Amino acid sequence: MNIADKPLHALGDEEWEQLCDGCGLCCMHKFEDEDGREMFYTAIACRLFDDTSCRCRDYGQRQGQVPDCMHIRSFSPEQMQWLPASCAYRLRFEDNPLPSWHPLVSGNRDAVHAAGVSMRGRSVSEDAVPEERWPDYVLTTSDITDM
Repeated sequence: MNIADKPLHALGDEEWEQLCDGCGLCCMHKFEDEDGREMFYTAIACRLFDDTSCRCRDYGQRQGQVPDCMHIRSFSPEQMQWLPASCAYRLRFEDNPLPSWHPLVSGNRDAVHAAGVSMRGRSVSEDAVPEERWPDYVLTTSDITDM
């Protein structure tokens, strides 16, 4: 069975990593509304986020350096809703197909960037903006296609 079609629970470690589309949205700081029904993404990136590659600068040690780093593999069904609708992990959790720009479908690691669905060149490090100003950086759905 193709990785793109497997349910999340059936993925091995390497397959899990291959499922990541490289959009970088999970590395952006988020706000949840008071009801907990909606997640708002910001353009404020974790200090370990590389804005050029849309990857973590220290992926293997990230949780030691950033204790609240999201560990998607251990998410509950409710937490899966924190991920953008375009996220491959959320799509597979919901048993939906991957979009045409996903690297496993397109065969091109840069297709996510070409489709305008990534944070490449769009983020600001958390170290550059005081936390009280983070709400000024909330993204709208028009900021990122299919967010």
